[in-house]
Amino acid sequence: MGVDDVPMDDKAKRMRDLLSSFYAPDPSVSANAPSKSAPLDAINSSSFDADQYMNLLVQKSSLEGLLQKHVDMAAEIKNLDTDLQMLVYENYNKFISATDTIKRMNGNIVGMETNMEQLLEKIKSVQSRSDRVNSSLFEKREHIEKLHSTRNLLRKVQFIYDLPARLGKCIKSEAYADAVRFYTGAMPIFKVYGDSSFQDCKRASEEAVAIIIKNLQGKLFSDSESIQARAEAAVLLKKLDFPVDSLKVKLLEKLEQSLGDLQLKDEDISSCLSKSNDPSKLEKNPELVSATAHEASVQEFVEAVRAYRVIFPDSEKQLIKLAKDLVTMNFETAARYGKKRIHSADLLCVLRIMWGDVLLMDEALPEAVLSEFSLQAAQITVKHYVASRFSHLLQDISASLNKNVGQKEGVEEYSLQAALEGSKKAVLQGSMDVLLDFRQLLDEDLGLLVKLKDLIIDWVQEGFQDFFRALDDQFLLLSGRNNSSGQVHGLMEGTQGDKVRAGLVLVLAQLSVFIEQTAIPRITEEIATAFSGGGARAYENGPAFVPGELCRIFGSAGEKLLHHYINMRNHRISVLLRKRFTTPNWVKHKEPREVHMFVDLFLQELGAIESEVKQILPPGSIRRHHRTDSNGSTTSSRSNPLREDKLSRTNTQRARSQLLETHLAKLFKQKVEIFTKVEYTQESVITATVKLSLKSLQEFVRLQTFNRSGFQQIQLDIQYLRTPVRNAVEDEAAIDFLLDEVIVAASERCLDPIPLEPPILDKLIQAKLAKTTEKNPVSL
Repeated sequence: MGVDDVPMDDKAKRMRDLLSSFYAPDPSVSANAPSKSAPLDAINSSSFDADQYMNLLVQKSSLEGLLQKHVDMAAEIKNLDTDLQMLVYENYNKFISATDTIKRMNGNIVGMETNMEQLLEKIKSVQSRSDRVNSSLFEKREHIEKLHSTRNLLRKVQFIYDLPARLGKCIKSEAYADAVRFYTGAMPIFKVYGDSSFQDCKRASEEAVAIIIKNLQGKLFSDSESIQARAEAAVLLKKLDFPVDSLKVKLLEKLEQSLGDLQLKDEDISSCLSKSNDPSKLEKNPELVSATAHEASVQEFVEAVRAYRVIFPDSEKQLIKLAKDLVTMNFETAARYGKKRIHSADLLCVLRIMWGDVLLMDEALPEAVLSEFSLQAAQITVKHYVASRFSHLLQDISASLNKNVGQKEGVEEYSLQAALEGSKKAVLQGSMDVLLDFRQLLDEDLGLLVKLKDLIIDWVQEGFQDFFRALDDQFLLLSGRNNSSGQVHGLMEGTQGDKVRAGLVLVLAQLSVFIEQTAIPRITEEIATAFSGGGARAYENGPAFVPGELCRIFGSAGEKLLHHYINMRNHRISVLLRKRFTTPNWVKHKEPREVHMFVDLFLQELGAIESEVKQILPPGSIRRHHRTDSNGSTTSSRSNPLREDKLSRTNTQRARSQLLETHLAKLFKQKVEIFTKVEYTQESVITATVKLSLKSLQEFVRLQTFNRSGFQQIQLDIQYLRTPVRNAVEDEAAIDFLLDEVIVAASERCLDPIPLEPPILDKLIQAKLAKTTEKNPVSL
């Protein structure tokens, strides 16, 4: 126990010495061994001197110390006795068990010596009898061995004589492998005795072998024979010492031509899918076994490769090239198949077939490292599949947008709400389906895909980034914002499809908001959950998927599309206004008798806008901006009662001076805010469109010159428009201001700006309302 250098207290040291003395094999040695390092007062050492210890203890200690020492030693003695008793009790069971074992051994050994002596006598008796039998049968055994060797020799001779007939039977049954085996077995005898004793047999056998060689050559170059049969023929020819090296080029050309039959075909893929979807179909429909046939063909090719390696040891490079060509062709087929509208389960079925082919060929040609070679081809295949899935998703979204919006207005199927809901579903559910499809690629334990896991994650993230950018471009294309001005003008002129086109733009605007606020955050969560990691993308290229950038893109796209919709609607109204103001001669205009029909057309356009926005946009949460809520004056200076009284004067000079007063009043009046930010609400879009239309109306008015009747016609039309337009918008103050601006612009361009008197104006408006009520009573 070499632990003397570890510090221990006195009790532990005494316990160790006690155990050592108890279990020591030679107590005399341990007791007599001198302790060189033990001090004089070490009571547990073998050289302990009691007298000397007592003297030292008396000299160094007081009476109280001696009494305390006495008490301590008595306690230690009692503890040692207790420890010793525990040791004895603990080993008592072991002692009893050892005693019982010794007793059983003594009982078993008794009588064994007698049995051993009897066994030895029997062995000696058997040995003596065996020697007597061997000596008596020695001569007969030698004779039998001679007869046996003679019999074997006769069999060989008989085999040589029967060899031509055997070869003939093999030729008839086309058992060329047996024929070659028989002939090569007889070759050693023919070499020794072929020119003497077995000359005729040798000649007949050689003639039969010549026929066999000819037949094997025909099979070797036959297109109807399988690859394995050709390889076996080449092996047999080589065993017959036929110079097959001269046939190497032709054989490899035949093998290369067979690659077309080994290439994976569409029917192989279809049968594989049928087998994976419903294995019971194979029993009912035997045509669905082409995948198994493909595996058998590849197995034949592998066997041929192995045979060619044996026949042509220097053909390794050519065989490697053929194997790589086959892998390349199969992956090209898979890449074309992956571009179709298929699910990942279909692609996985194809990849399993090809990976099985690669593993089979890898066993026969390990030098080709086909597993690594196929990994590069698989990258292209899987990447094309991921890109095609996003392309198909983009097509589905475009089809969903055009499905209902493409109908003409007035048809029952025309529903912007249906188009919006269908498009939302196509974007969100389609994206979730795509992610689920890609998740199956990651969960697959196919060795080929396990190595591509990081790349697939990067491709999926990059694919979503590119998909949303392409979707933004698709929205731009569908909205017509990339058309030239001439094209836009042609689209806007007078066709019923214009409103459908404008409705599509409104759907695209709201769909952009949905993508920004719902679709992209949801897709980001799924990507973070199932497609985190990657890392194959170069660091300098930045992250593959940047949801913040996409949200900014679609946020901006939504605002642009919403403004584009307003501009398209305003453009149509502007065409209507242009026709209205450029057709008549305003200087010779007749006295107004009714509201002009362009007002009805204007209200129809406004109704169409209301119908579209109510299908797509939510109502506004902000209360209407009534005139009394405006920050500016409660009434425009150009439409207040004082101004109307002045306009009713018959004196033209007073009318002109009233215009000067209105301009002066405008300088001291707080300006009403006309154009505000457009929100995604019904009232905001309608208000913005009406504001733009009224500004266009004001500009058209400024380009004309009116007589009194023309001015009064404008006054009548605007006054009739005031009530329905104010009911449709949320900012009444701004609309009143713009309507007043139109009347003022007309008065400024009028030669005699005398307005209609209020009673006449009211009478004409009431007549128009009554006429409208008769035509369309439901509108009330």
